[in-house]
Amino acid sequence: MEFQLLGPFEARHEGRPVLVGSRRQERCLLSILLLQAGHVVTTARLIDLLWNGAAPPSARGTVHTYIGRLRARLTPHGLYVETRHDGYAVDPGAHVIDAQEFLTLVRQAAVTGDPGERVRRYDQALGLWRGPLLADVVDDELRDRLGGRLGELRLSALEQRAEAQLTMGLHERVVADLTPLARELPGRERLVVAQMTALYRSGRQADALQLYRHTRQVLVTELGIEPGTELMTLHDRILQGDPRLDRPAAPLYAVRVGEEWLPWSTSGHPALEFCNTYAGWGGPGLPGSDWLRSYSTLAVWAGHMDLAEDHLVARLLKQAQQHPDEATAALDEARGFRTNLYACLTDPEDARAFKAVAGLAQDAARTSVFTRSEDGLAHWRLSTAAGLRLPVLATARSAAELLADPRRLTIRTCPSEDCGWLFLDQGGRRRWCSLATCGSRRQQAVGA
Repeated sequence: MEFQLLGPFEARHEGRPVLVGSRRQERCLLSILLLQAGHVVTTARLIDLLWNGAAPPSARGTVHTYIGRLRARLTPHGLYVETRHDGYAVDPGAHVIDAQEFLTLVRQAAVTGDPGERVRRYDQALGLWRGPLLADVVDDELRDRLGGRLGELRLSALEQRAEAQLTMGLHERVVADLTPLARELPGRERLVVAQMTALYRSGRQADALQLYRHTRQVLVTELGIEPGTELMTLHDRILQGDPRLDRPAAPLYAVRVGEEWLPWSTSGHPALEFCNTYAGWGGPGLPGSDWLRSYSTLAVWAGHMDLAEDHLVARLLKQAQQHPDEATAALDEARGFRTNLYACLTDPEDARAFKAVAGLAQDAARTSVFTRSEDGLAHWRLSTAAGLRLPVLATARSAAELLADPRRLTIRTCPSEDCGWLFLDQGGRRRWCSLATCGSRRQQAVGA
């Protein structure tokens, strides 16, 4: 069955509505059990919630009656309301409960290092909300008692999604997402900071300052407090026109190419550099930082690595704007290929990873042409028929060349727990990648 609690209550089995016409209190009781799926809710707790501390003498018998009716209607669909001690519990099993899905997605987003993936998880989580919790079943007071944590997590997810979007340069989307909320929730200063930053980057300095004035007025007049340090500092920076507000802060070990931040070249081969667009592969609990934050980054990176000519990169960027869904699909394919390529290069016995890399390399071969460049030398280049997949196919072809080269046997992995980047070591003397900071930190730690 599928249960929707984040908005009006709905219960469906194989797409058909269930519990249509049931009593509001029966649906409320079931919702309480679903919100605590897998855990016992005592009868006393159910009575307290259903009657808000003013239960009639018959309340316990009424709860038993409601449970009996729910069992009669839900057991045929595989949902069991079990009696446990002095209470009841619902075993979630394979059933879908949107509130639990929301919690799972929020937890996944919180530990995801890639800003793009984090935004996607938060999008999925927030997309489950169709209105206030149990909008047609409970009043505001009971909603606060039942779903206070869920409501807080929803606001936190909105804030963290906005911050991830700002790191990706998606300020216009932040404005669209937060405009209905920032003025309504002045106490959520983290949310207001994100909205003000997004407005400023969208060329709306006056609107950003107006939002600050509104927020400060509400905080001072209704709560008797001044805005926090972060909000006041942002206000001052906007007044001063601080150029550092115009775009996300530069990441460490970065080089700026056009409008994109790319990692320093560290490995000596494009296929390895592609793996190294994700910093922190080897760090347990350290997800690192993903440099492939958008399709435009992928295309510019391919040009920077000489896998695509400048005019092709410009063409790809224009096509990506015209066909955003195709660009997203190509970026997802690139990230998946990167994972397989890293596994293939670090574990020669990984047949699955090699097969995945080989499959994409064969796709690249089918769309390649042999041409002569201005320097008089001939090169294999991807045909424009590759479309928006051109950067990842060009990388796959480069990876295939490396796998067929004896240099493949000299690939090493930086052993630092917060690095894991790949590099070539033909001299057999290097231990750390060429950033060198990993080894320096490790030696300092050992010396300390």
